[in-house]
Amino acid sequence: MKKKLSPLSKIYMALIFVFLYAPIAVMMVFSFNSGSSTYIMDGFSTHWWMEMFHNSAAMKALENTVLLALATSAISLVLGITAAVGLFLSKNKIYKRALMNVTNIPMMNPEIVTGISMMLLFVFAGALVNKSQVLGFSTLLIAHVTFCLPYVVLNVMPKLRQFDMNIYEAAVDLGCKPFKAFCKVVLPDIMSGIITGCVMSFTLSLDDFIISYFTNGPSFQTLPIYIFSLTKKRVKPDMFALSTLMFVVILALLVLMNVAQSRSEKREARK
Repeated sequence: MKKKLSPLSKIYMALIFVFLYAPIAVMMVFSFNSGSSTYIMDGFSTHWWMEMFHNSAAMKALENTVLLALATSAISLVLGITAAVGLFLSKNKIYKRALMNVTNIPMMNPEIVTGISMMLLFVFAGALVNKSQVLGFSTLLIAHVTFCLPYVVLNVMPKLRQFDMNIYEAAVDLGCKPFKAFCKVVLPDIMSGIITGCVMSFTLSLDDFIISYFTNGPSFQTLPIYIFSLTKKRVKPDMFALSTLMFVVILALLVLMNVAQSRSEKREARK
């Protein structure tokens, strides 16, 4: 039997949601402001959205961000699935527990510590090969894969535990090669975990600022870093439009991820 919330609890929850989302709502509204003020609404207009799309620097930063997020999610997916399968098949419990604890470190570690430590690592590696400008797309990609990879592993592992390995063994016994049996039998069953891990790694890479700030170079600038550079000058509503665009994209991806999880749970319940 479900317990009903008291009126005081409902008011408390409403205040929390207002506190969390009211600033975002204000930002979205002022992105359609006809004037240049960031606190007085002069009228409704899409001028600043058009200004944003005609801003070559902003569009280049957006292109770099999407490219980096796609590459990060793809590499994290391949490495994450491989790592999750390897850990699942491992018979050594101490080894498995130790690796799972190591996997959790990038998520538990403060981002600023991760960013500074990876920057020092890349600079040290560049000094070994006598390369001064070592920071760029490659260092950003390695850093993003580092903190996105655990999310793929931790989303795929529970699905592997739910999978009946007797089905896989039956496919191999019937003459199917191990890799083909994995692709035909195991992969479809754990697809919901793969999709969730892929979407999470994409969204985390898309809006990351702290780690990107320490590991990027002058030749490659992401959208969060570009928006941060705008705050050093006079803030204009075109920055609100950029932030709104990022918020809407990430929100849509999270909704799709939740829908995929819900459908997967319903299919498992029917089974």
